[in-house]
Amino acid sequence: MILKYFSFLIGIIWSYSIIKTQSVFSKKAGLIFKIFISKVSWLTLIAAGYFGYKNFPIQYTVLGIILGIMTVHIGFHLLKKILISKFSDNHLQLIKSFFEYTLIIWVIYYIFF
Repeated sequence: MILKYFSFLIGIIWSYSIIKTQSVFSKKAGLIFKIFISKVSWLTLIAAGYFGYKNFPIQYTVLGIILGIMTVHIGFHLLKKILISKFSDNHLQLIKSFFEYTLIIWVIYYIFF
């Protein structure tokens, strides 16, 4: 039972973290991310919620969803603080641009090949 609940929490955290990652990208990369990746993550989040509803009492399911979402928000906040303290704004912008263009190239490659 504990292993099932742990896998439920991992599913919630995993899918919501991918959904939350969409807000990091610029509009053009965010649109591509939203169309190709975020939709699947929303379905995964819904499926994880349904899994929790079917296997656990509703209180544990709601608690797991709230804990998962809070964990992702706290993790993103702490990661943001760490990145800002360790890197300059120019360096962070360069890294962000690299990931955005890599995402765009990856999607183009996926569509055509």
